[in-house]
Amino acid sequence: MTEQDEDRADAFFHALADRTRRDILRRVLAGEHSVTALAASYDMSFAAVQKHVAVLERAGLVTKRRHGREQLASGDVTAVRSVASLLDEFELVWRGRIDRIDALIRED
Repeated sequence: MTEQDEDRADAFFHALADRTRRDILRRVLAGEHSVTALAASYDMSFAAVQKHVAVLERAGLVTKRRHGREQLASGDVTAVRSVASLLDEFELVWRGRIDRIDALIRED
């Protein structure tokens, strides 16, 4: 992986490490939501939800656009697929390690 790929992976995992951000991502992947509407769904301030959305946006998982006075957030399916692809790579590495361990155990 390149340094840029590593930075992107760090941003993805940081963004997805928080339960609220994962929930926000699920909501905006299902359809565009205003940040105000998202904030109404959580027991926290508007500013706190706005910060969560900003973390998702910096990770490339969410895009925002202005519509009048509202900020509308949408999930980026392509970015989510790239996270899934990264996780698939990790799974292949671990499956290979497990297969090697199984082979060593069978040899004994």
